[in-house]
Amino acid sequence: MTELCHSSPVRRLSHPAVLIAGILMIAMNLRAPFTSIAPLLERLQAALGFNATAAGLLMILPLLAFVVVSPWVPRLARHVGLERSVFLALLAIAAGIVLRVQGNTLALYVGIALIGAGIAVGNVLLPSLVKRSFPRHIALLTSCYVLTMGIMAAIASAVMVPLAQDSADGWQFAMLIVVILPVVTMVVWWPQLSHRSLPAAAKEAEKAASRPVRQAAVWRSPLAWQVTLFMGINSLLFYTVNSWLPSMLADNGFSPEKAGSLHGLLQLASALPGLILVPLMPRLKDQRLIAFATPCMSLAGFIGLWLMPGWALVWVLLLGAGSGASFILALSFMGLRARDAMQSASLSSMAQTLGYLLAAMGPPLIGALYDRQGDWQLALMVCASLSVLMAGIGWLAGRDRQLPEASASE
Repeated sequence: MTELCHSSPVRRLSHPAVLIAGILMIAMNLRAPFTSIAPLLERLQAALGFNATAAGLLMILPLLAFVVVSPWVPRLARHVGLERSVFLALLAIAAGIVLRVQGNTLALYVGIALIGAGIAVGNVLLPSLVKRSFPRHIALLTSCYVLTMGIMAAIASAVMVPLAQDSADGWQFAMLIVVILPVVTMVVWWPQLSHRSLPAAAKEAEKAASRPVRQAAVWRSPLAWQVTLFMGINSLLFYTVNSWLPSMLADNGFSPEKAGSLHGLLQLASALPGLILVPLMPRLKDQRLIAFATPCMSLAGFIGLWLMPGWALVWVLLLGAGSGASFILALSFMGLRARDAMQSASLSSMAQTLGYLLAAMGPPLIGALYDRQGDWQLALMVCASLSVLMAGIGWLAGRDRQLPEASASE
């Protein structure tokens, strides 16, 4: 930490301890306001009168916001500055939290979409903030903020049901109290607003968007599609289990409190692999074995929930660790499989845009299967089958290969 405090870029911008605290607090807002809804989903359905398919659509709104908002974030940062853009993101999250508890379906959907937009801005800018301010400690701080994000999401999921039960306002009080997170973070972040800096990543992203980029070689590459499908299927499975795990457990006899606690454990388990993989990835030349093994962890988790739901603790740990490790691998592939920064940006754009669009299909599709079958058996079989497919794609994407160079004519 002493070295962190003597990083010259930080000394010019802000006291390093305050900046690190701000980074970690921002991370707390990038998952918990959204994922904590799942333990209360059945209460929301009962109160507002929508079925599992509609509930699935509700859970994909942040994913759609990621796709729509993310490309515009560098332009926002250029016009108002990195620090103020982050503050606006926190303001959007706080407004969305307040709006979603107004007691009608429209306000719920609009509030969730607004939260997703704020999270999208934070997702794009937080890595740039770390890279700008602590360029020699990216792996350390990335691991810390990913872990912080998971811990806060775990706590939020675990307390939602008890808060709803202990309050006369029920689910509305439980969902509203999360507004403490962005409000306190805005107070901590306020001193940074005197700075108006633009991260190098945002400059490069906007420069790339302002002129033609030779992306054809990326979109035609089988390797690029393997990376994209690896990320997309993993995101589909994670957001599906994140949305429906409490309902799956409730249908198998778990109390709402126990289901909420296990949902919180899922969030924590998905963050822990970062402590191992982030420092390990730069040392690995070939990732085939890991990229094959992590979807197999998810496969075991889905089969376990299907055949032995009473052992849910074990299966939730496997699902969280498998999806979290696969997500880190997918992000790493975007740099490892590219020949240069421009090609990496093209691959990242392709993988994240198509990947999140694919992920958005998961919760409503699985919800529709439940509405049709009346149980989760077929849905879990579909998730297990997708895990097998993902393992095969991971073996291909994990090979020590790079995308082809763009031809001069492109």
